[in-house]
Amino acid sequence: MIILLKTVFGFLFLFMTYMVVVTSLESNLFRELPALITIPWMKATLYDFYGLVALIYVWVLYKERAVAMKILWLILFVGLGSIATSLYLLIQLFRLKPGESVEQLLAKRNG
Repeated sequence: MIILLKTVFGFLFLFMTYMVVVTSLESNLFRELPALITIPWMKATLYDFYGLVALIYVWVLYKERAVAMKILWLILFVGLGSIATSLYLLIQLFRLKPGESVEQLLAKRNG
C-alpha cells in the first residue's frame, strides 16, 4: 500500500508541477484573474480549493509540532495547492520506517 501511495502522490506531484509550469508559460494568472473571478464556476472552484486546504491543514496542525513548519506548510498549500499537498504527503510517506503502515502515516506526529 505504501508503494502505491508513493507512486500516486509522486505522479500527482510531477503532473501538477508540469501543468502549472506549462500553463504559466502560456498565460499570466495575475493578468487574467480579474476576468476569471467573474465566472461563477471559478468562484466555486476557489471556495472548494480553500475548503480542501483547510481540511488538510487541520491534519498538518496535528502532525507538525514546530510552529514554523505549520506556518510554512500553510503558505505552501495556499500558494502551490496540490503540488505542495502531494509533496507533503510524499515527505510523510518517505519518513515511515520499514513495516509502518498507513495508520502510522495518519496518526504519528512529527518531531
